Amino acid sequence: MMRYSSAKDVLLCFLCVFVLLNGIHAAWTEEPGSLILGCGLGEGGAKDADGRQWSPDDKFLGSQGGSITSRASYQDPSLTSEVPYMSARFFKSEATYKFPVQPDKRYWLRLHFYPSLYDGFNPSDSYFSLTANGVTLLSNFSASTICDALSQAYIDREYSLAPLNSDTLALTFKPSDQYKGTFAFVNGIQLIQMPDLFDSGSLIGYADQTMDVKSLNLQTMFRLNVGGQYISPTQDSGLTRMWYDDTPYLYGAATGVTNQAEKNVQIDYQTMPQYIAPPDVYSTSRSMGSDKDVNMGFNLTWIFQVDPNSMYLARLHFCDYYFSKVNEIVFDIFVNNQTAQAQADVIGWTGGKGVPTYKDYVIYVQDGPGDEMLWLALHPAPGTKPEYYDAILNGVEIFKLNDTDLSGPNPLLSDLLIKRQQEEEDGFTNHQIYHSQAVIGGAAGGAAGFAFMAVICVAAYKKKKRAPGSDGHTSWLPIYLNSHFSKSSSSGNSISSANLFAMAQGLCRYFSLQEIKQATNNFDESNVIGVGGFGKVYKGVVDNGMKVAIKRSNPQSEQGVNEFQTEIEMLSKLRHKHLVSLIGFCEENDEMCLVYDYMALGTMREHLYKGNKPMSTLPWKQRLEICIGAAKGLHYLHTGAKYTIIHRDVKTTNILLDENWSAKVSDFGLSKTGPNMNNGHVSTVVKGSFGYLDPEYFRRQQLTEKSDVYSFGVVLFEALCARPVLNPNLPKEQVSLAEWALICKKKGTLEDIIDPCLKGKINPESLAKFVDTAEKCLSDHGADRPSMNDLLWNLEFALNLQENVEGGSTHSASVEKSEFEEISLGDNNMERHYKNLSLGSEDDLSIESSENSDAVFSQLVSPKGR
Repeated sequence: MMRYSSAKDVLLCFLCVFVLLNGIHAAWTEEPGSLILGCGLGEGGAKDADGRQWSPDDKFLGSQGGSITSRASYQDPSLTSEVPYMSARFFKSEATYKFPVQPDKRYWLRLHFYPSLYDGFNPSDSYFSLTANGVTLLSNFSASTICDALSQAYIDREYSLAPLNSDTLALTFKPSDQYKGTFAFVNGIQLIQMPDLFDSGSLIGYADQTMDVKSLNLQTMFRLNVGGQYISPTQDSGLTRMWYDDTPYLYGAATGVTNQAEKNVQIDYQTMPQYIAPPDVYSTSRSMGSDKDVNMGFNLTWIFQVDPNSMYLARLHFCDYYFSKVNEIVFDIFVNNQTAQAQADVIGWTGGKGVPTYKDYVIYVQDGPGDEMLWLALHPAPGTKPEYYDAILNGVEIFKLNDTDLSGPNPLLSDLLIKRQQEEEDGFTNHQIYHSQAVIGGAAGGAAGFAFMAVICVAAYKKKKRAPGSDGHTSWLPIYLNSHFSKSSSSGNSISSANLFAMAQGLCRYFSLQEIKQATNNFDESNVIGVGGFGKVYKGVVDNGMKVAIKRSNPQSEQGVNEFQTEIEMLSKLRHKHLVSLIGFCEENDEMCLVYDYMALGTMREHLYKGNKPMSTLPWKQRLEICIGAAKGLHYLHTGAKYTIIHRDVKTTNILLDENWSAKVSDFGLSKTGPNMNNGHVSTVVKGSFGYLDPEYFRRQQLTEKSDVYSFGVVLFEALCARPVLNPNLPKEQVSLAEWALICKKKGTLEDIIDPCLKGKINPESLAKFVDTAEKCLSDHGADRPSMNDLLWNLEFALNLQENVEGGSTHSASVEKSEFEEISLGDNNMERHYKNLSLGSEDDLSIESSENSDAVFSQLVSPKGR
């Protein structure tokens, strides 16, 4: 009886598991948009080696656009399954798949390519682009070139598509028009609805700042089971991902040791969803080893080949299944030589043994020599005096981020490979030539091929050159990111003093290094008044008593020659009472210094919420006057100079106050000029400060003067609410001041977030005008934002409303009241009236500048850089 019950229980358990697995399979294949398609398969489809059913793709093509299906004439040994690789669909002209999707869901899109020999199609002639609802996934893509460069027979591409806000996904293949006879092809398409895997990641290099990735598209670049073996799609935790061995990516001889959890240790996910990563990832790991002296002498390092000039999300998986107490293992995490996490303690994060967790970090990989690599390194952190000097990692995923373009360039073949191909062309048939490249024996669905690929990749993948016709692409940057420039003359980037003299055209003074040292008492630390991305700022005295602020370039700074040159080019030609004055510069013996007027009252931000100024509580009228002064400076840049100048880094630390509380716009290191604005914009990579950045510029990489207007709208709310533009300690919806202010405005609760010092002291009409102006500045589309001239008019009007109530002194603008009244509020094109707002001309302002030569400037910026 006992044996019968046990058998019955086993049978019931088996049936339950069977039903559960089928339910999971149904959940990921029967939802709208969840599809597994073998391209070119006949009616009924086919199963792959893992037992997954692949359906025909033809019904999603509609009018098939003259597509042709064909079967590969050769099955490479690394293909453990014929499906989906042995059949393909070819397009000689543009064609579009249309798939039903749920508009508010995120989807995996996996594409499979096997550039073998097919009837009438030579894979080396295939160059094409691919878009998904307008998002560029591939551009001038050549599967054959990539496979040859990586010595791989086939390649897969995986994307995580953000919610489309549409019930249809349009996947458009378009053969390249740069060559004759090109075509597009694809062997397999998977479209699988996925859970919310992504939220936000810590922005490396910017303390306490995060980046929201929920609305971005991602491309999977690497997915590794660190210290473990290949994990097939059927072994994944419901999302059919492939996890590869990390060995090929380890750098150097010190590769640490691999570890595996004991059988009696259970991986306890607690509240974390199991689909984040399967138990096999968290039950294996790589650590540095037990020798403290050895561990302190090296980093445990992985290196990955990536597309430069792009943003990446690095997701690191951790689970300590051996230790169980806090401070037993504490280590630092570095990404591209920057600290991503100091004093990481896995047990401290999870609270117990065998409990997994993960951390997301976001970094921008620049486009300079050697920048095609992403480095991940771990090192023991001795500061906390941990019990063991070690580090641990269980898994790593690296995703490329963008919202409009995830494409990358094709690699160039290595010289050795080109020579080998040439030799083969002299002695073999085309059939033999092609297939001799792919000699990878592949078990576990191509896992060994993927591993071998990584080894070849580092040696042969030349990202700095592009295949013929590969134009590459410009990626966005969601924050100001410093360019790598060297000051040393050997670098070739240094600007000679002669060139600087010519650049400044006699409009500012050249200081010798001896004069600079004398002015700052040899750069005495007691004279430091600020620290920025360029370097330290010193208070100094020149010419027997004239106070100045001197920015000195830090030799280790990531900023340098480029911003030094831009600042001189801009400010030496601009004179305005609301722009900071550049007095001169110094470039001598690898020193770069900029000399400005010194402003006694520092930055606008200091008087709002960050500083210990004696008059740190600014009345509303004074805040309005400061905003108006800054707006006048920006308006002059947009319309009063020879060319349109876009500041690109408008924020409260770049609005400085002289001893009379007059505002001046400063820091032109990022500014852009538009010698002709026929297109209405300047195409450029995105730079600026996170929290102030124009979302349209962020998305399109097209800079307009309306980008400054957006940033100034954030400044206006900062002036009203007296809080940081980003505060990660607040609830998620309140982190961004711009977003939170708009939400409160919509709900009618804006008064709840106004600076308590101002409550009851603002004329409601003045407040309404001010808030309405700020709200319009933050419109998603630049065309909906006011010009700086309209913005200035509204601020003047808000000030007049406040003065009418206070009965205070008339604002300076009222001197020109007769001219001011001539401006028609109904006229939206008010640029021609800028002279009516006391902005002056370059001639007027040079006189004003000389009158204010004793005004003070303090180039105080965020101590953590820009």
